[in-house]
Amino acid sequence: MTGFKKPPIKLILYVFVLTIILIFLLYINSIPNEPDPIEIRNTTFALDTIPPEVNSKLIHEVESGESLSVIFEEKNVPLNTAYKIFSYDKDGLLSDIRPGDIMEFHYHGNSLLKINIIKDDINSITINTIPDISIKRITKAIQNIESFHEGTISSSFYQDALNSGMPDSIIMDFAYIFGWDIDFIFDVRKGDKFLVIYETNYSDGEKVSNGDIIFAKFINNDTTYIAQRFYDDSQGKQYFNSFGENVKKSFLRAPVDFTRISDHFNPNRMHPILHTIRAHKGTDYAAPRGTPIQATGDGVISFIGVKGGCGNEILIKHANNYKTRYCHLDKFNKKMKRNKKVKQGDIIGYVGSSGLATGPHLHYEFMIGNKHTDPVNVKLPSALPLSQNQFQQFQNQLELNLAKIDLYNQKNNE
Repeated sequence: MTGFKKPPIKLILYVFVLTIILIFLLYINSIPNEPDPIEIRNTTFALDTIPPEVNSKLIHEVESGESLSVIFEEKNVPLNTAYKIFSYDKDGLLSDIRPGDIMEFHYHGNSLLKINIIKDDINSITINTIPDISIKRITKAIQNIESFHEGTISSSFYQDALNSGMPDSIIMDFAYIFGWDIDFIFDVRKGDKFLVIYETNYSDGEKVSNGDIIFAKFINNDTTYIAQRFYDDSQGKQYFNSFGENVKKSFLRAPVDFTRISDHFNPNRMHPILHTIRAHKGTDYAAPRGTPIQATGDGVISFIGVKGGCGNEILIKHANNYKTRYCHLDKFNKKMKRNKKVKQGDIIGYVGSSGLATGPHLHYEFMIGNKHTDPVNVKLPSALPLSQNQFQQFQNQLELNLAKIDLYNQKNNE
């Protein structure tokens, strides 16, 4: 039997090397081709592709003691621009800058475009800096819309008027107009009725303020009071009743608003502190400390200071030998001083409890000559009536408003 012949070693090595080479070649071919190298080029952006400078606005509220020059410096207004603005202000518009004014600085990038100075909802001043300096006052157009409200007293005039939708400022004007005939603390009764037509001021479709009362009516204890606005040639704006009589009196019925009478005029009253019979020569109005006190008529302050049990006191002399006295004040209006003239409705001081007082209230006296009179019941002298040559014009306006009320009531009853 013949055995298998062993292959030569050289052949084995040759085959092994050939196999390694083949495997290597197959591996190389299996690797993916590398991508072409990226070409990097320098790129220059065109000018119109640079982001534009943005508009911006800074807001500043003027504070007490500030001046425009200081504000301009803080807001980086260039000195040359500030100088031109002040030089251009020939009409002195910029001299009326006051605390509370709002200043808007408008910029384009770092360049100042304009400054708006907002005085209120209606009035403003605009300072343009580009292309040239210009300063102008702007007053928005006002549109007057008539509003109507009515109601019935269930608790107090103030609260029931608010519930009817009447604005606070109109409530105060209403009480002021009828304040010579009606004491809104003492006279108002449950079931009394009130009605008012007033102006509401709009600008650019937005409400900016409540205007004047045009017509008002108050039914108090079955007595009807009417007040129609009219511009009298000799007196300006006044309110008159249906007979052309001025609803304004020479004196307000009460020196404080919406408080209560805590003690009446009484010549035989027991003093609450001294516990002796001592005449109470005025009316006490209980009110929170700090409640404003009004001068009830035009006059001159003849005394202001501290006097005995009255504490802080103001005495006012009026025409035709009338005098009014105000006691127990917490403090005086700083503008008040002896011999100063005051107008009806001026705030002269604030309710307190100085002197012999058990709590915060105003003691108010009304004198004709040297005779003390009950201020609640005294018949007050009237202001001037409507001039006769304008009475027909007044009647036409009154009838127009009465017709508006009838039309309103008809629509509500439909």
